[in-house]
Amino acid sequence: MPAHRLRVIPLGGLGEIGKNMMALEYGNDIIVIDAGLMFPSEETPGVDLLVPDISYLLERQQNVRGIVITHGHEDHIGALPYILPRLAPPIYATRFTRELILVGLKQRGVKTDAKLNLVGPGSRITLGSFTIEFFSVCHSIPDCVGLIIHTPRGIVVHSGDFKIDHTPVISEATNFSQLASLGAKGVLLLLSDSTYVELPGYTPSEGVVSDTLDRIVSQAKGRVIVTTFASLVSRLQQVLDVAVKRERRVFIIGRSMKEIVNMALKTGYLTAPPGTICRLDELKSLPHNRVIVLSTGSQGEPTSALVRMANRDPKSQLQIVPGDTVVISATPIPGNETLVSKTTDSLFRQGANVIYSKLAQVHVHGHASQEELKLLLSLVKPKFFVPVHGEYRHLILHANLAQSMGIPEDNTFVLDNGDVLELGQDSGKVVAKNQAGVVYVSGLLTGELDSVLLQDRRSLSRDGIVVVTIAVDAESRKLARKPRIITRGFVDAADEQALIEKGQDAVQAALDHDRGRLADVSFVDTRVRESLGRFLYERIHRRPIIIPVVMEVGKSERKRTS
Repeated sequence: MPAHRLRVIPLGGLGEIGKNMMALEYGNDIIVIDAGLMFPSEETPGVDLLVPDISYLLERQQNVRGIVITHGHEDHIGALPYILPRLAPPIYATRFTRELILVGLKQRGVKTDAKLNLVGPGSRITLGSFTIEFFSVCHSIPDCVGLIIHTPRGIVVHSGDFKIDHTPVISEATNFSQLASLGAKGVLLLLSDSTYVELPGYTPSEGVVSDTLDRIVSQAKGRVIVTTFASLVSRLQQVLDVAVKRERRVFIIGRSMKEIVNMALKTGYLTAPPGTICRLDELKSLPHNRVIVLSTGSQGEPTSALVRMANRDPKSQLQIVPGDTVVISATPIPGNETLVSKTTDSLFRQGANVIYSKLAQVHVHGHASQEELKLLLSLVKPKFFVPVHGEYRHLILHANLAQSMGIPEDNTFVLDNGDVLELGQDSGKVVAKNQAGVVYVSGLLTGELDSVLLQDRRSLSRDGIVVVTIAVDAESRKLARKPRIITRGFVDAADEQALIEKGQDAVQAALDHDRGRLADVSFVDTRVRESLGRFLYERIHRRPIIIPVVMEVGKSERKRTS
C-alpha cells in the first residue's frame, strides 16, 4: 500500500469567480492545475487585478513538477505573468492556449525560463507520481481540455470548464466516451465546474447564436457593431461568416481584439476569405450598410473601444451615429453589471439600437447546466466529489446535486481556498488550512494589500479626505493661528465654507482645552482626529479620512502668517 495520502489544495477559484488554481500533492510531488486572475470589485478600489497567493508553492517549489492549463481564459492563465518570475516549473497547454499565454507574457514584458510544452486531447504526460491524460471538452474558447490524473491512490478527473454542444462552431465536442470508460474502472475523485449549476436543463448550442446574428445583420440598415470577449473565437468566426453571407466588410477595434484575431487567423483558428477584414482607414469609404465592427468592451471596461464610443470620446476610432446597431454578445462578469448597464444606456442615448441577451439570444455561455453536470456525475461515478470554479452558493448547490445522484454526503467536500483535503482509498478529511490569500496588482506594484489600506481607499472613495494644518508656536507652545482645513471629495462647494469654519472652531476648542500638551505631536494628531471626526459625523453623518499636519513655527514664520 502507498505510504502517502493524496492531498487536494485549492489556492484560488473556490467561493469566487476567477483566480482558479488547484494543487494536487502526493509525497514529494506537486502538480498545479491552472493559474488564473480575477477582476476587482467595488470592495477593492485602486486595484487592477487579483491573483492567487502562491506561498504554499514557493515553500515547496523544489517539489512542483509542472503547471497544467485546461484552457486559455484569463481566469485560468492570467496569473502566469505574475507567477513565473517567482516560480517557473514546466507548463503544459494546448496549442491555442499556449499562444494566448505567449501573448499575455509579451503584453506584460515578462521573460521566463519556464518551458511551455504543447499537449492536446489524447496526450499523456508523467509528472512525478502523477500521470495525466488530456481529453477534449467543449467550452467557449478553442482547445479546451479536461484532465484524467492517475495517482497512486486512484484516478482523479478534473472537468475543466465544459458544456455539451454536439454542433460546436470551433473546437471538439466533450469526449464523454473516454469518461464513460473510466466509470467502469473506478474514479477516486471528481473535480467539476460549478459556474452554472443554478440553471436547469441543458446549455443551448452555439449554433443558435449564428441564426440570431444573421437575422440582426440582415435587418440592420446601418453599421453593426459587435462586442464580445476577444478570446471567444467561435463568436468571432460566426461574425465573419455572417459578414461574408451578407456582403459586409469587417473592421477590428481594440488592442486585445486585434491581437487575438491576428493570432487566430495566423494559426488557422479563424478563417475568412481575402478582403473580408479591412483596415480602419477604409471604413469611411464604405456605406454603413456594408460595415460590421468587432470591438472590445463587452464588460464595460473604462478604456475599451466600445466604452470610448459610448462616452463620445473624441479620441475614439469610431463615433456612434443614429441607425447603428450594437450587439453585446457576452454575459457581464459578476461585479461588472453596473459598468455594462451604464455603457448600454449611453449607447441608447446616442440613437443606437442596442441588442443584448435579455432581448435576443446573442450569447450562449460556455458552462454546463444541471442536466449536463448530472450526466458527468453518472458517467464518472466518483467515490469522492469536490465542486470547483464557483461562488460559495454554486459549490453548495453542486454538492447537493451530487448527493442527489448517489454520492454520500460524507464523500462530498465543499472546500475553501487554502483547505488541505487528504484522501485515502476509502476516507477523506480536511486536515489543515494553509495561507491562500489574494495578491493585488495595482499599476506596476504587485503584493498583498492589508485591510487598513483597502479600508482607507474605500473611505476615500465614499467620504473623501480632510487635511488639517496645525501651527504651534515654537516658544510659547500655543496655537500660532487658527487651524486650517482643506477638503477633497467631501461636501458640495456651496456647503463647504460654513462647515469648514465651524470645524476649525471645534478643533481649536479641543486643542485650547489641552494647550499644555501641544508640544506632544502624537497627542495633537489624535486630538484633531477625534474632535473633528466627532464634529463631522454629528453634523453630516460622514467619516472622511482626516490627516492632521502638525508643524512648529518660529518668529519669522509668525510675522509672515500673522
